[in-house]
Amino acid sequence: MQKIRGVLGLIYKLYIAIVFFVFALFFYPFFWIIQLKSSWRKKGFTVFIIWSWLIRIFCFYVVRYKQKAVLPKGPFIIIANHSSYLDIFLLPSMLPQHPFSFLGKAEILKYPIVRTYFKSLNIPVYRKDKSRAGQALVQAQKAMQDGWSIVIFPEGTIPEENIPQMIPFKNGAFRLAKNLKVPILPLTFTQNFHLFSDPTQWLGPAHPGFVDVHIHPFISAQEVEESSIESLSEKCFKLIEAPLRKAHPQLFKNA
Repeated sequence: MQKIRGVLGLIYKLYIAIVFFVFALFFYPFFWIIQLKSSWRKKGFTVFIIWSWLIRIFCFYVVRYKQKAVLPKGPFIIIANHSSYLDIFLLPSMLPQHPFSFLGKAEILKYPIVRTYFKSLNIPVYRKDKSRAGQALVQAQKAMQDGWSIVIFPEGTIPEENIPQMIPFKNGAFRLAKNLKVPILPLTFTQNFHLFSDPTQWLGPAHPGFVDVHIHPFISAQEVEESSIESLSEKCFKLIEAPLRKAHPQLFKNA
């Protein structure tokens, strides 16, 4: 039975890949144009919202808001657990009110079509080069000053084992929030890891279903300013982890 599920999951992953690249090719000329001029970038975010909705519709994902707190005003930092590429695909349609950029690993730039999409709206992080990694935070700071919110997955990557348990957070998101004195909006995705597992896991789980998301109450700019980086990281970790523990108690028995 497990092998049958694995094969069905692989077929579904191939289907998602086809949907993804069909729409990527369709919107490619637009994103190639908007990267030519920075003032056109926000129009590109609107297209990302449409693209995200198309992924939801054609891949049969239904978003359920288990918690939907009020969003902060102005630019803010969005953080979430990272257990699936769905976290990235679906966020624009979940938070369409505020244009945002992803702070993501520079390895994405190796892929020709995806590179154009990423460069047009997002900020690459060169994790193996400390000086260039620092430049990413400078770019993020400038983007926020221009009115963009920033999405950062503080784990830095999708964990390689024990998903959905999280790995320790890196401090970049909290340092950036303190430097700019902006709010932090924590999110939790509780089901994405088995709705669409890492594509390199050929027989890993993948199927249509409900995307459950918790939009937690934001941490105000005042609290960010008054708290240490360590205390912010610890608070956000516990806040994001709580729905995971509740949804999957059997996977946290030894955690």
